Amino acid sequence: MKKVLSVLLASLMMVTMMVSCGDDNQSSQNSSSSQSSVEQSSDTESGESSEDSSAEASIPEKTDATMNIAVLKGPTGLGALELMQKDEEGTSLVDYNFTIVGQPDEIVSKIATGELDVAAVPSNLASTLYHKTDGGVQMLAVNTLGVLYLVTKNVEITSMDQLEGMNIISSGQNSTSQYVLEYLLAEAGLTVGEDVTVEYKSEHAEAVSTLAAMDSGVAVLPQPFVTTAATQNPDIQVALDLSAEWERLTESKLTMGAIIARKDYIEANPDAIEAFLYEYNLSTAYTNENPADAAVLSENYDIIAAAVAEKAIPYCNITYIDGEEMKTDITAFLEVLLDINPQSIGGSIPDDDFFYSK
Repeated sequence: MKKVLSVLLASLMMVTMMVSCGDDNQSSQNSSSSQSSVEQSSDTESGESSEDSSAEASIPEKTDATMNIAVLKGPTGLGALELMQKDEEGTSLVDYNFTIVGQPDEIVSKIATGELDVAAVPSNLASTLYHKTDGGVQMLAVNTLGVLYLVTKNVEITSMDQLEGMNIISSGQNSTSQYVLEYLLAEAGLTVGEDVTVEYKSEHAEAVSTLAAMDSGVAVLPQPFVTTAATQNPDIQVALDLSAEWERLTESKLTMGAIIARKDYIEANPDAIEAFLYEYNLSTAYTNENPADAAVLSENYDIIAAAVAEKAIPYCNITYIDGEEMKTDITAFLEVLLDINPQSIGGSIPDDDFFYSK
């Protein structure tokens, strides 16, 4: 009997010890889990998520390369503002030589002759350059979506078909602006020259002043001229975002601006290209997230005056799209332009090697 009691007592003690150990282990696990949650929460609040840590680990190293790069005045130049500042401060990963130009034509010859390595251009011009250089340029990324708006003065317009019988003031003849407008009008059942007329002005500013002088009227303008017109005359208001109209009809983005590079430069400087794309992506985010600060830089670098830039940036659709998404969106856009005017994209859709991939 005593032996039985001894065995039972020993067993009871062992069970008690095991439960105690299990509680201690569970408590330790809960404590570790709790501590891990706190640390994770703290990291997330400070912007240091595990995803960010992974991204930080993939930051390209500083290179010894020099890159000659051109950006246009206007929306397509806004994405590079922080990058230009970093280069000026000497903190960029690549030694950039920036050139700021007023018209895309100024870029064409310099890309062809090798004076420029990288440039921001209208996306249809990128396609044209690909053909003109026999595949000598590649598209690195989309940097600007649609910046076109239908604005009105003392006229109420809520859809494109309501433009029937009207005269539209516009600018950008023989450019993407014309092709986008004509496509949207055609989709609304309107033929230019029959159902509606388009009066083209040689400059965006002239289109703004023409509309401002009218008692009532409609115009198609790009940013930042939309902001300028509305600021100067409160009777001028945005009626339609043509990017939204385009996306509704085509189910693809209105990819108006892109970054291109000479193929031989890409092949000779792969690390510099990767470093540039990393920094440019950050720079576009900076512009979108800090419009007031970006506007100051915009004026400093003679892109757009600060007062206008700060108001216009939220509507300029500055972006960064690369890889397969870039290829899909650009191809859809170029296919529409091909149907309207094949020469607007150089005669045909570029081959797959037009699109840069890592």
